[in-house]
Amino acid sequence: MKITYLHQYFNTPDMSGGTRSYEMAQRLVAMGHEVNMITSWREADGRTDWFETNEAGINVHWVPVPYSNYMRSGERMWAFLKFAIASARKAASLQADIVFATSTPLTIALPAVYTSYRRKVPMVFEVRDLWPEMPIAMGVLKNPLQIKVARALEVWAYRHAEAIVALSPGMKQGVVRTDYSPTRVAVIPNSSDNWEFAYNPQASREFRAARPWLGDRPLLIYAGTFGRVNGVSYAVDLAKELLALNSDIRILLVGDGAMQEATIQKSDEAGVYERNLFFETKMAKREIPTLFSAATIASTLFIDLPEMRVNSANKFFDALAAGKPIFLNHGGWMHELVIQHDCGIAAWSRPINEVARELDERLHDLAWLEKAGAAAKRLAERFFDRNLLAQQLEQVLVAAVDRKPETVEKIAPGVYVA
Repeated sequence: MKITYLHQYFNTPDMSGGTRSYEMAQRLVAMGHEVNMITSWREADGRTDWFETNEAGINVHWVPVPYSNYMRSGERMWAFLKFAIASARKAASLQADIVFATSTPLTIALPAVYTSYRRKVPMVFEVRDLWPEMPIAMGVLKNPLQIKVARALEVWAYRHAEAIVALSPGMKQGVVRTDYSPTRVAVIPNSSDNWEFAYNPQASREFRAARPWLGDRPLLIYAGTFGRVNGVSYAVDLAKELLALNSDIRILLVGDGAMQEATIQKSDEAGVYERNLFFETKMAKREIPTLFSAATIASTLFIDLPEMRVNSANKFFDALAAGKPIFLNHGGWMHELVIQHDCGIAAWSRPINEVARELDERLHDLAWLEKAGAAAKRLAERFFDRNLLAQQLEQVLVAAVDRKPETVEKIAPGVYVA
């Protein structure tokens, strides 16, 4: 197949951020398909026009559209629309058997539907977040007219999709609530790169030796965005409780984003900054396995919104791949997985002093660490291995090309029973 793959925020392993599209696309190439990735170049480095690179066999078409987590909502909307217009022209100029578009933002549907229409080929839409529910819940979308337009765009995108890929069972439910047929929705979550994240003892030792504050102490990590929705300040409250317990656990927060400075300031005011809570700047994706090898437990943090509980966080699946216990402070399907498979600590809706005591106990219990880590690895290998999920994605795309979208639910039903 010739696949036109639209993703505004595509990353390679040399960049920071999620690499789902890179990993899936390069596997599609290895299966014999031709992939043209249409994406944005977010750096404000003076580039003004389209340029191309080849990444692991993927033909990547980049258009300069600066973007960062620090932008105001109006600036972000302008970036979304600017990319939608530019990418529609580029995508429609390429030969294709299928268009595959992945959100966010939801505006990616505009160039996808346009290209599908112009090329007379089917479109498969991938739902990474339930837009516009999240921006509405966060207060980013407040104007009733904007909300109405956003909801209309959501339904319009689904109606023009031959099939839909949802990144969690809850996202599938959100799609189906719009009267979209469940038989045409496959659940293909973010994935575990099991080989890349295999434990590396030498890398772990070197990482710890380079940080005098760490040594052989237990380490909880967070690796991701410091955005409003992430609620990373929870780690500050946890660090304060651990300090009160005289625990030797260290917490390391790695990343960047609009709330980073506020989180650092809060940690300083709480008296935990560079005592038991430490910060480092964002890392390229290919450096993240070393961080996970050095960790004792890995965290997934979000503010407590019902709309967030359907999220499919990269860091969750990275922890599974690394065979590390997982610490979550939010509800939802990942919370249920941790409980059902006994592979971590579920802190949702619990007093933080109680959570801190359990964390201190568990991270000094070698038997528990080994058992929970092994359970995490089994979950990664059985249900979330990247190669397995890439095969499912290929089958969904083939079903769409063959005009058999009603078969995709059986390809990836989204059931993860122990």
